[in-house]
Amino acid sequence: MTSNTDFLKMCKLVSQAAADAIEDMVGSNDAYSTVSMGADGTPTKKIDAAAEDAILDVLKDDGRSMRILSEEAGDIIIGDTGGKYGEGAEPEFSVILDPLDGTYNAAFGIPFYSVSVAIAKPDLSGTLLGYVKNLSNGAAYHAESGKGAFLDNKPISPSDNSSIHDLCISVYGYRPQVKRTPVLCKRVRRIRILGSVALELCYVASGRIDAFVDVRMALRLTDVAAGNFILEEAGGMVTNGSGASLKLPDGLMNHVAMIASNGHSHMDILKLVARG
Repeated sequence: MTSNTDFLKMCKLVSQAAADAIEDMVGSNDAYSTVSMGADGTPTKKIDAAAEDAILDVLKDDGRSMRILSEEAGDIIIGDTGGKYGEGAEPEFSVILDPLDGTYNAAFGIPFYSVSVAIAKPDLSGTLLGYVKNLSNGAAYHAESGKGAFLDNKPISPSDNSSIHDLCISVYGYRPQVKRTPVLCKRVRRIRILGSVALELCYVASGRIDAFVDVRMALRLTDVAAGNFILEEAGGMVTNGSGASLKLPDGLMNHVAMIASNGHSHMDILKLVARG
């Protein structure tokens, strides 16, 4: 298996490729135009396609065999596995990729969007490294299994806020699930909806916000794999909307709800969401 140092170098290369590819498109008139339907069932915007194409070029040039799960391209294998995938041979590792998390923000020039990469075993049974880079300012979060989490190579940890009345949280609960969040919103100090789930999870991991709550059942593997791993390695807590351990699906079409926090206020958040 490739070392985590090599994986981190690869993540830096793909994030730079994405940044370069979309640089002239950020805030442009046609960046948000739809060019196709992604493998995850959502529209692919022009700026999404540019980011993913640039990243896939880097991964193909890498030469190693890998399974890639990406919002637009789907579940694909690149490189020589020594046989057909699923018939005894398998790629060396998996790359769970969101080429541009925060598409709307990037397309309209709102400086909060990222690339999200998780490196995992071929069958996704274990995550080895998570990497999220804020493409608007270059801040890079990463975590390795058992080694903690980092922002620009400096250790990070969640906040120690434990009072529900003092929390700053990011809450996604609109549309069908809107009734589950007003009770929570009335009790905490501040609410934010920032528009890039991967970065918001990293903000919890680094103590910038205290919790992230999404009860829409709209999150996919590619949205949360890296951020979820970084938060847990930082010492935070992640569950599904009912408080059970979060099990990320092996696939792009299955959805989950998520409550992620600093760990000190998690049970209080769960109780308030349950009352909604």
